[in-house]
Amino acid sequence: MRITDLSEFAEGHVFTADLVVVGGGPVGLTIAREFFGHTARVLVIESGKRIEDPAYEALNALESIGEPETAVQVQWRSLFHAALNPLWSQETQPYGVRCRGLGGSTIAWAGKSATFDEADFEARAWVPNSGWPIARKELEPYFQRSATALNLGPEGYDDDFWTAAGRNPPEPSVNNEALRSYFWQFARSRKDPMDIMRFGPEFAHEHAPNVEALVNATVTEVMLTQNGAAFAGVEIASLDGTRRFVRAPYCVLAAGTIENPRILLASQRVQPEGVGNGFDVVGRYLMDHIGGHVAHFEAGDIPKVSSLFGFCGLRHHGTVHVYLRGLALTRAAQARLEVTNASVYVSEERAPDDPWSALKRLMQLKSEDPVSDVLALASSCGLLVKGLGTRTFRSKYMPGELREFAINQMLRYSPGFVARQFQTRSLPHKLSGLVLEGMAEQPPDPDSRITLSEVTDRLGVPRARVNWTIADQSRRALAAIGRLVAEEFPKIGLPAPVLKGWVAEDRLEDGVFIDMGHGVGTTRMSHDPRTGVVDTNCRVHGVHGLFVAGGSVFPTSGHTNPTQMFLALSIRLADHLKSVMAIGPRT
Repeated sequence: MRITDLSEFAEGHVFTADLVVVGGGPVGLTIAREFFGHTARVLVIESGKRIEDPAYEALNALESIGEPETAVQVQWRSLFHAALNPLWSQETQPYGVRCRGLGGSTIAWAGKSATFDEADFEARAWVPNSGWPIARKELEPYFQRSATALNLGPEGYDDDFWTAAGRNPPEPSVNNEALRSYFWQFARSRKDPMDIMRFGPEFAHEHAPNVEALVNATVTEVMLTQNGAAFAGVEIASLDGTRRFVRAPYCVLAAGTIENPRILLASQRVQPEGVGNGFDVVGRYLMDHIGGHVAHFEAGDIPKVSSLFGFCGLRHHGTVHVYLRGLALTRAAQARLEVTNASVYVSEERAPDDPWSALKRLMQLKSEDPVSDVLALASSCGLLVKGLGTRTFRSKYMPGELREFAINQMLRYSPGFVARQFQTRSLPHKLSGLVLEGMAEQPPDPDSRITLSEVTDRLGVPRARVNWTIADQSRRALAAIGRLVAEEFPKIGLPAPVLKGWVAEDRLEDGVFIDMGHGVGTTRMSHDPRTGVVDTNCRVHGVHGLFVAGGSVFPTSGHTNPTQMFLALSIRLADHLKSVMAIGPRT
């Protein structure tokens, strides 16, 4: 794949393409891949470099005037998000998780993938502003194609998983009127079977003469025709101040839920209120999953709980895929309790004397009790040796075919082990228990929004001002699913989790919730421009040739990790663009 840097081009150079895609993350690269071998010339524009570079992190700076705002929220999200991306900082990104570099969010994600429930698309009387202008069945043809793009296995996000796996559901069964099984998949890299799918490296090794990528190119303005009725091009700038123009009849903004509205709002040359913002909808309805701990299981409960809820392997076409089993609220329970959609899953809780955590503290000179940390190392030599072994296993000197075969065998017989290697960078940790973690849907709120700050970045573009809200309805959803698990488990012979105080005592205001980096909704899809920014084909209302892709077009957020849904909608958009481009401009 031809990848060039904006700073390499001479002054006055104007780029041209049939389609310009703004954003080199999973959405933008998936749209570009759909055009491989097509007659259209496609140019992908990425703000960062080929790999993430600290110099570009400052462009992610924003102003947060909403949640998360308490000290404990800030501390928790700092630990949570920084664990996956060392360049991320709470100071720069007090809301959200953005990565500038080819591959976008997949530079730092955990790979969890799933599709939305049918109920997520419906207008629910108890969830204001809910409902999509399209039904789930319109996206179903694109689920398999998005699964292929993510290197996923067969779809099985409920108890259909057991059928796909050729197994009977384990007993005891937890499903009832209120709770149902729910499964996530983990997208595996095709290049490194011990890693998550990273779109940048995968894309860079593709060959498609009609598709190019331009890095170090930040879009500073979307340009329209003089009457504002059609897309004309974009202005781009490099970090050193080089400015150029891209001319094309068609454009897809695929820069993410924060950047998409920011670019539209900042493009005021023809439309002073911002492109597509005639009814003050651009930036509104910002949603993110709220994440929180609802309960925990003691160390003695780990074997029994993990045998039913945890990682599963499914062999498909010679490859074993990783799934994670949890629980979700049924639609009936959501309606009865008048809450949003929500789910829970178990994660491992590291012991205070975990040797790898102790080693990290000692090496970074951040240990508050060096003697205890040294003792933790001395008493856990087995785990340290095991960690060194898995590090060696990932070495470039291990033959690729042998490594692939061995990993598939481990996935088949011990999927939890390999999945933990994905999540912990191949370091086995000492455990003290299991945490019951939850994620809940946020109801669409027009006052939860992105506007422009008075402060500009180094390229002169106003920073995003984010006012993310957390609704009590979402808090109640997490509390409800936690209590339902605590009620149901003892009835079927499973250990009851120890509920967090805020759940057990119904003190919603004391719950600690953070954004999960799953922002959606700021350029929502609608039939009416007074209630949304794009139509059902993701075209900006009233602007020919300008489209938006990714989570920002979602009218609701569901309860699950949204990347596969991003790609399903993006592939649908690519199909639509091919048909539109075959007819010609302004159609």
